[in-house]
Amino acid sequence: MQSRGELGDFLRSRRARIRPEDVGFASGSGLRRVPGLRREELAHLAGVSIDYYVRLEQGRNRSASDAVLGAVAAALRLDDDERAHLFRLARPRQPEPDTAREEAVDGATRPGVRRLLDWITAPALAMGRRMDVLAWNRPLCALITDFAALPVAERNLCRLHLLNDEIGRRYPDREMIAREAVGHLRIAAGRFPEDPELWRLVDELNEGSEEFRRHWRQHTVRTKSHGLKRIDHPEAGPLTLSYEITHFPQDPGLSLLVYTAAPGSPEEEALRVMAKA
Repeated sequence: MQSRGELGDFLRSRRARIRPEDVGFASGSGLRRVPGLRREELAHLAGVSIDYYVRLEQGRNRSASDAVLGAVAAALRLDDDERAHLFRLARPRQPEPDTAREEAVDGATRPGVRRLLDWITAPALAMGRRMDVLAWNRPLCALITDFAALPVAERNLCRLHLLNDEIGRRYPDREMIAREAVGHLRIAAGRFPEDPELWRLVDELNEGSEEFRRHWRQHTVRTKSHGLKRIDHPEAGPLTLSYEITHFPQDPGLSLLVYTAAPGSPEEEALRVMAKA
């Protein structure tokens, strides 16, 4: 699968971003062929032998302890998302039966989830681990697009944001959009490395989006459970909306995304109009 070598690529990308002088080594810029820390320097910081670290980076050591991986993560100054990603890549496991199953891509989610969306008056959608939009409500269509009118293959937030010019232009923060898309898919690739649909999506985005290519090469890893998103809506004008993402414990990979607005704001009134559309 295309996940082969992910661990080594990730570790090399994180070594490259650390300046040697910041961790006590002479920069020796004229003698370094690549930016960042050398393997032996990282091994020294983590307290392991160079041979042990090389085997880890080459994917030949699948028995690294929590202590060793934690020391490598600390030496590389990884954040929480990156640390969790390192542990998943370093110790891949066979997916459990329920997590291995393919998600529906035609909106055929549980009836209860669809009823929940219908009861929510704010724009809301249910999405799978690849950011496929599996179900949605009417306000969401008024905010973004009529998902029922899209071909099934195009009902994906990554594709819409980065490959659909008409919709992509509505998001002023394209850099943030690309970073978050890559961060989400990188984590999904670590959790589900044998998912062929995910890798096909990655190939498509790599081919069609420069922003995606750049962040994918940098091994951007990021999770988001809430935040702000700016949208230039063709009818309502510029909107700044809050969003919350929650997960369904018994439905692996299924998430609920809901957009909201501050009370009394123009955005709240705009969402109220969309709820009646």
